[in-house]
Amino acid sequence: MTPTKAKPDPRLRTSMGLVLLACAPGLLALLWVQGWGLLCNLLLCASAALLCEALLLALRGQPVGATLSDGSALVTAVLLAAALPALAPWWLPMVAAGVAIGVGKQAFGGVGRNLFNPAMVGYAFVLLSFPLQMNHWPGHAPGLLESLQQVVGGGEHIDAWAQPTILDGLRHNRSLTIDELFASHPGFGSIGGRGSEWVNLAFLLGGLFLLQRKVFSWHAPVGLLAGLLLFSLLGWNGSGSDSNGSPLLHLFSGSTMLAAFFIATEPVSSPKSEWPKLLFGFATGLLIYLIRTWGSYPDGTAFAILLMNLMVPSLERLALRRQEAAR
Repeated sequence: MTPTKAKPDPRLRTSMGLVLLACAPGLLALLWVQGWGLLCNLLLCASAALLCEALLLALRGQPVGATLSDGSALVTAVLLAAALPALAPWWLPMVAAGVAIGVGKQAFGGVGRNLFNPAMVGYAFVLLSFPLQMNHWPGHAPGLLESLQQVVGGGEHIDAWAQPTILDGLRHNRSLTIDELFASHPGFGSIGGRGSEWVNLAFLLGGLFLLQRKVFSWHAPVGLLAGLLLFSLLGWNGSGSDSNGSPLLHLFSGSTMLAAFFIATEPVSSPKSEWPKLLFGFATGLLIYLIRTWGSYPDGTAFAILLMNLMVPSLERLALRRQEAAR
């Protein structure tokens, strides 16, 4: 008897296609800010993710074509490419994508079974393993040839291109007021990072499109932004040298909108019920603020998401008990 070929879930494929479409404004903004290195990241992450997925599916005897066509591996690759430094050496996005698919997704049984957000598993792995390459970001948007030389060259001259992120500059500031910091640091813009303000607005636009199309509910994004807004407001003491930054700076710097609308809303590793989604997002926003302000890393989205992934079963049990108590 010939086995029936598995067919991709059309709903999953449609939702993944909408997510890729919604990422387009943010990716274009990143291309404008960071240069052609982003395109290199996209190609390398996508190639490694699809190849790793196909290889592992074949080794497990699973249908390759049907699973690859659902778009989930490509979405993971795009989110990774958007989060990684644009001038990272060529091997780093490939390692990140391979770990994201192999460890974050296929190790748990494939699509729909992952305990952790796959993209954040890959990102956290390279962040912990290769801190030098992961903590250097381009100070300007170089041309295509310059970007290729840096990426293919393996990051040999990375110090000539790199500058600290504004979140890193803010965290290590000890003497300048916020106004002086904005005036002296080339990475600061009007309210947040120069260029990253537009990147965050672009990802916000894409996220609102997904909300309008009902790809996910509003609970996790609103919870994350509310948590980050509340605690950055409580920790803000004006423009003094010991300031942790204004709420607007935190909302429109780093990966805030990408995290809120494209990472915290991952349907498998986040809660399924409305109340746990809201709490999941709120706690993630709090953790992002705490890591940005007092942690060893300038952003903290990956660690915040992964820590809250561990809490999902507990949040779901609390929601179930709440429903049973209300009956």
